[in-house]
Amino acid sequence: MLTVDAKPYPFAFPPTQTALLIIDMQRDFLLPNGFGEIQAGSLQAVQASIAPTKKLLDKFRQANLPIFHTREGHKPDLSDCPSNKLIRQKGFRDKIQGLKVIGDKGEMGRLLVRGAIGHDFVDELRAVPGEVVVDKPGRGAFFNTKLMDRLKAKAITHLIICGVTTECCFDTTFREANDRGFECCGVEDATAGYKDEFKLSVLDMIHWSEGLFGFVASLQPLLETLESFTRSLAFVGDNTSAQTAANFDGVLSIPSLQKAYRTGLSPVTVIEIVFDRVQRYKKVDPAVWIHLETEASALERARKLLSDWPDRSRLPPLFGVPFSVKDSFDIAGLPTTTACPPLTRVPSKSALAYDLLLEQGAIFIGKTNLDQLATGLTGCRSPFGIPRSMLHHDYISGGSSSGSCVSVGAGLVTFSLGTDTAGSGRIPAAFNGVVGYKPTRGLISAQGVTPACLSLDCVAIIAGNVSDARTVWDLCAKYDEEDPYAKVTVPIQRHINSTGPQAKIFTFGIPPLEALAICNPAYRRKFDESVQSLHAMGGILRPIDWSFFEKAGKLLYEGSFVSERLASLPDDWLEKNRDHLHPVIRDIFENVVTRESTAIQAYRDLQAKAFYTRKAEKTFAYDASGIDVLVVPTAPTHWTVEEVLADPMATNSVLGEFSHFGNVLDLCAVAVPAGTCPVSELQGKPDAEGVLPFSVTFLGGSMMDGETLEIARRFEEHMS
Repeated sequence: MLTVDAKPYPFAFPPTQTALLIIDMQRDFLLPNGFGEIQAGSLQAVQASIAPTKKLLDKFRQANLPIFHTREGHKPDLSDCPSNKLIRQKGFRDKIQGLKVIGDKGEMGRLLVRGAIGHDFVDELRAVPGEVVVDKPGRGAFFNTKLMDRLKAKAITHLIICGVTTECCFDTTFREANDRGFECCGVEDATAGYKDEFKLSVLDMIHWSEGLFGFVASLQPLLETLESFTRSLAFVGDNTSAQTAANFDGVLSIPSLQKAYRTGLSPVTVIEIVFDRVQRYKKVDPAVWIHLETEASALERARKLLSDWPDRSRLPPLFGVPFSVKDSFDIAGLPTTTACPPLTRVPSKSALAYDLLLEQGAIFIGKTNLDQLATGLTGCRSPFGIPRSMLHHDYISGGSSSGSCVSVGAGLVTFSLGTDTAGSGRIPAAFNGVVGYKPTRGLISAQGVTPACLSLDCVAIIAGNVSDARTVWDLCAKYDEEDPYAKVTVPIQRHINSTGPQAKIFTFGIPPLEALAICNPAYRRKFDESVQSLHAMGGILRPIDWSFFEKAGKLLYEGSFVSERLASLPDDWLEKNRDHLHPVIRDIFENVVTRESTAIQAYRDLQAKAFYTRKAEKTFAYDASGIDVLVVPTAPTHWTVEEVLADPMATNSVLGEFSHFGNVLDLCAVAVPAGTCPVSELQGKPDAEGVLPFSVTFLGGSMMDGETLEIARRFEEHMS
């Protein structure tokens, strides 16, 4: 925790969970002939706030801490401008002849209208890549915006607030943040209004009565506190010696790469290291990749990044970060096989999620192997070979995002995009000792991803740790009107517990003993240890009704939903391509056809799904009876390749016991490493050698991704 002197008493804040929130430093409010001058007159005070705000912004950038900017403004048709706001403006104009109001044409374009020159930030305070810009239609920054979601996505609990005007948007946003549980501190030197007496009154009200709404601090002590934090992390400075391949530690996590790049490391060096690792790992496991970029192409991308971003203090958040994608994602000009040669196509347009990663500076390394048509949890169903667990060659990698998880687990890339329809991003993550995150359906666009079961498919993020997975999600989560399952509604927002004992307490449920009986005894022991760790972290175990989770899971393959596996294919596709399919996939599809599910059965299953989903909503309810997360073993056991090949259907079915229901109920889920098991214990053979990873999955209610990720991160930290 950092501490700065403030009113009514020192403000303490955890730097990595604290964001700078800059309010409305727009031309319309700060420059001559803008909306502010037209409405209020003198600009002297608000313009004087630009320089101190820039000092604060620069310090946050140097410390690599989260930064948010807000802009007040409206759509060009003013459809998001409330009538009372417009009527008051027009009434004011009637009293003062010639006064311009919202929407009128000014010297910097239409006043307070998005897209106009006046609506954008002043040059000194323009946002850079990686900083969040929130366009708001009102005075407060939380109404009708994604601000709350974006703050939760970054695990923010504390806010340092500055900007204009103190008496209007600064004050309104400050109070809104306080209502939502954020611990807030305003910076008196970096906020201003059009009337000095209003500013003093607002700041006094904020810290009145032992901090009724929060804290108020001066700029210089805050800068000094942040400077000490920056020095402790040894971030880049003008006289810092450059990093080279000789002193790069080789860790590919996003924070590690960010720090290395800021201190002079070239992404060219990183890509050379990555391709050396890839080539060496091919000798260990040749089945990880379906398409590998040429090293020359990746190096060209790295050099272009260096040219595009010469200022090392203002790099995009994924600058030079290597990643892979499952070969069910479209990349313009490259074949998409989905591990099924008859379905191979060369798209002209890339998947949106892939494009968003490139925009943030990431470097594509290749497309990874998968269970054919993304159907399976074992990783043993591909014509391109069988990837193995990177911890033990005799054991399965898991699927269907097999190559993605091996590529991360083996340290070949920082993260990978996979998919998850029934656990395909979580099971292989567990078997390779990495994090597998399935967001709420529709938060990341599935446009440009070959469907498995279209209504249940999710883009999954595979990463080395929870924080990296969260970062990638935050950059990929964007509403896509071309995705028919994109989420447009927002649930009732839950408050933040930023201070006190409540900040550490959470409630969780687990499966009953009879449900856990399916687990290998070694896994059962490890799960019990994980539950003990959750208690030690502040978790409170609550009883739950497990029955509907179990029933929802059975809908996926024992009901009519499995028919959707064929619904995205032409009617005669199976007949024409039967001989080209992997034998297990062919058997699955033929069983679907033989079953002859009826429309009546499909509707009954849809009704059951709706019933179970409502039960899940009650389980995760925002009240004293609900739980924050459901915690389960990610998989009940870990099979050898030999065991799966001997009985591919039964072994696959067992693996989905604790994953299938997550997609049916539209939950978010994150699989997290929870230690290792000796192979001797797993097999019951004292002479067996090696260890295998164990993993637990945290499941949260729909759209509760931020909260679920934070509990998972705390567990990860506790286990380390």
